[in-house]
Amino acid sequence: MNVSKRTSKPGTRGATLRTRGGISLRLDVRGVVVGLLLLVVALVMSVLLIGTGDFPIAPADVVRTLFGGGTVAQDFIVNDLRLPRVLVGLLVGAALGLAGAIVQSISRNPLGSPDVLGLGQGAAAGALTVIVLLHGGPTEVAAGALGGGLLTGLGVYVLAWRRGVHGYRLVLVGIGASAMLTAVNGYLLTKADVVDATRAVVWIAGSLNGRDWNQVWPMLAICAVLLPVVFGHARGLRMLEMGDDSAYALGVPVERTRMVMMGAAVLLTASATAAAGPVAFVALVAPQLARRLTRSAGPNLLPAAWMGAGLLITADWASQRVFGADQLPVGVLTGMLGGAYLLWLLVTERRAGRI
Repeated sequence: MNVSKRTSKPGTRGATLRTRGGISLRLDVRGVVVGLLLLVVALVMSVLLIGTGDFPIAPADVVRTLFGGGTVAQDFIVNDLRLPRVLVGLLVGAALGLAGAIVQSISRNPLGSPDVLGLGQGAAAGALTVIVLLHGGPTEVAAGALGGGLLTGLGVYVLAWRRGVHGYRLVLVGIGASAMLTAVNGYLLTKADVVDATRAVVWIAGSLNGRDWNQVWPMLAICAVLLPVVFGHARGLRMLEMGDDSAYALGVPVERTRMVMMGAAVLLTASATAAAGPVAFVALVAPQLARRLTRSAGPNLLPAAWMGAGLLITADWASQRVFGADQLPVGVLTGMLGGAYLLWLLVTERRAGRI
């Protein structure tokens, strides 16, 4: 693409690129810079996480090993043992951050996230059903989590429908569904024997421990399919934040865009839960932090994805460095930090008169 002119209006942070064919592209310079910085942070934390463990490896040695220059022992530890775990963390964090940005944009509510809508609990219910009632293996558990998340997303969307889906109605229905599914999960745990209950509790905490290439490839495939769909509807999603009437006036197929994007968010959340268990609050926190950094309206899809990846990798690194041999599952740590953030967000929204 040959760029013939670059313009920006005084007092704005964006820039417009115009081609000789009359096509223009509006860029948010601050958003692009923040997105790149978040990506760099996620990659740096990934290198640190790969080097953390019972056999510490210096960051320079990790990078050299990733490019094929390490010793035999380093190659085995880095590429076979630790790299898959880190890749799962990056993909799961990015998927949750992206899903959270989509749901918050659709609901036009900072409290709207897959956690609040019960998607994580639905995926957990599907996985627990397979563990407790069917005694399935890891593949069956992942399939059960995916199915549970999809059914929950469909149920919440249908129950929230009333000549369209209103943001607050979606959140309220999701809160009710989350409470019901939490009770179902508790019941399933009481019906399990000791072995299955222990296995279920470990899974439901949300963890990257023991993750290998069997979790990397499905997550990578799902992200490769869904990302073009999501970014292809990004403009319509941004228009939806102005309200359905304004979006209709601008030529956006409102219901189709909402259904496609909601379906993508459900699939991203369910697949992330299937890969790592129900990791709490990343989907809620990442889009809000990304928006505060970019200071930009709109869903901020890429910054939210990189923020989610960086948050999850950093939380996993902290669980190993801070707690040592008694390291917490990453889902427990994100739940503790995310719960504190949720309380702060509720207080902020109440003071602003929005809830």
